[in-house]
Amino acid sequence: MIDSELIWNASLSELERGYMEKDDLYICICCGKSFEKGIIYPEDDVLYETKKYVRLHIEKKHGSAFEYLISLDKSFTGLSEIQSNLLKLFYQGKSDKEVQQELGSGSTSTIRNHRFVLKEKERQARVFLAIMELLRAKDKHAPAVLKVQAGGSKDERYRITETEKDKVLAKYFPSGTRGPLKSFSMREKQKLIILNELSKRFEPDRIYSEKEVNEILSAAFEDYALLRRYLIEYGFMNRQPDGSEYWLAGPAAEQEGNAVDRRQELKLMAKEVKTQAGVFQIRNTKNGKLYVDSTPNLKTINGQEFSLEMGSHMCKSLQQEWSEMGKENFVIEVLETVKEKEGVQLDIKDTLKKLKEKWLKELQPFGDRGYN
Repeated sequence: MIDSELIWNASLSELERGYMEKDDLYICICCGKSFEKGIIYPEDDVLYETKKYVRLHIEKKHGSAFEYLISLDKSFTGLSEIQSNLLKLFYQGKSDKEVQQELGSGSTSTIRNHRFVLKEKERQARVFLAIMELLRAKDKHAPAVLKVQAGGSKDERYRITETEKDKVLAKYFPSGTRGPLKSFSMREKQKLIILNELSKRFEPDRIYSEKEVNEILSAAFEDYALLRRYLIEYGFMNRQPDGSEYWLAGPAAEQEGNAVDRRQELKLMAKEVKTQAGVFQIRNTKNGKLYVDSTPNLKTINGQEFSLEMGSHMCKSLQQEWSEMGKENFVIEVLETVKEKEGVQLDIKDTLKKLKEKWLKELQPFGDRGYN
């Protein structure tokens, strides 16, 4: 049986791996089976640590994450039957001629054209994902149809009476609404009531870091990342595209009256900050490997994390380890900024080139030492 919740809640890198990490567990996205960290698992007279065993489990039970995902129906993949069949054959490493012979139709040039069409679909999907990610922080009107309403909704599916709300809150918050959440497995309508209540734990007109949001939500439920994702998706909270700032945006904020338009305020703040050029590094805290680069605007380095999360970073070796190990094992740090002298016109491009060369020589982020 397909667990659609696991699939929809998984990040791109988790879908590629076939498993997700939650506290002390690794969970197979394909079947939902969980594996406890710190346990040694025996298999065919060989002992495996948890992460390697999860990968072995996926290989033995599901073939690969690709094979599982490509087997899902169109409601999950958006692919036609012919597109799915083509991708399966491409995954097997078959040439255009071999694919044409296998399908028994068309010509090699037709198969080659299909490859281009699928590649174009991939490019469009990346752009669409980026657009939707950027939209989340801006579109405060989109979730309006899902806001909790006490008896006045035109859509009967989301019409909630005070009695119904109290009953749901009593069931899922047995120790009171400021206590822990019993479960988050419930119907859509009940989720809305719970999310509305959780949003009240945040102060209106205040900016939170992701760490602060996690701390507040972890007091309510162990899977705080799931709650955070739902609060964003359902419009109770907004965030910056890079995840650096979160703020209340849903019904709880509106009940407090006229909240400050944070989008405009953040835009003005950004204009007031002077552009600063410099060199930065992305450091793997597990193995110490480095990636060094420069930028004419250090305010944009958070875009590096966004590219890595999207799986589109230009440095393939860095992208691979980021996808395998997760963003929690990497930090982005500024190494040096360009110092401008009064009355002296700098060639920023040339200055950055020399500055980067200096740090590359000093840190040597090559081979086993880095990703450059």
